[in-house]
Amino acid sequence: MGETEEKSPDGVKYYRLAEIQEKNSFKSTWIIINNNVYDVTKFLEEHPGGEEVLREQAGGDATESFEDVGHSSDARDMAHDMVIGQLHPEDRHLIAKPEENHVTTLTDENSWWSNLLIPGLSALIITLLYRIFTAEDE
Repeated sequence: MGETEEKSPDGVKYYRLAEIQEKNSFKSTWIIINNNVYDVTKFLEEHPGGEEVLREQAGGDATESFEDVGHSSDARDMAHDMVIGQLHPEDRHLIAKPEENHVTTLTDENSWWSNLLIPGLSALIITLLYRIFTAEDE
């Protein structure tokens, strides 16, 4: 599959996901961060985290990994210089992560039962049983 010369109205070059994935080789390493396509091939040896970290993300979305590390503003500036285009809007759903659904209770009134009352009652019962059994031995 050859490169498609599709550009946005403001002149940004778009790359299809399949094309980015094809660049995952020893000769070329492209990654996606926040829908921007980065050619990190020349940066592999200089990357402070080692080239393996970048190669693991090659051809795919590295947004979560990049953000989790907490890169400095200098690192973000360096990365900006490696942007070669953007992931095509039609392919963005292919890398989108589903939103996490958090199940929460409507009220926290029951939390004190499990956090205080139940352990407290358990300790009281154990103490009473201990006293009863030790009193019979005397």
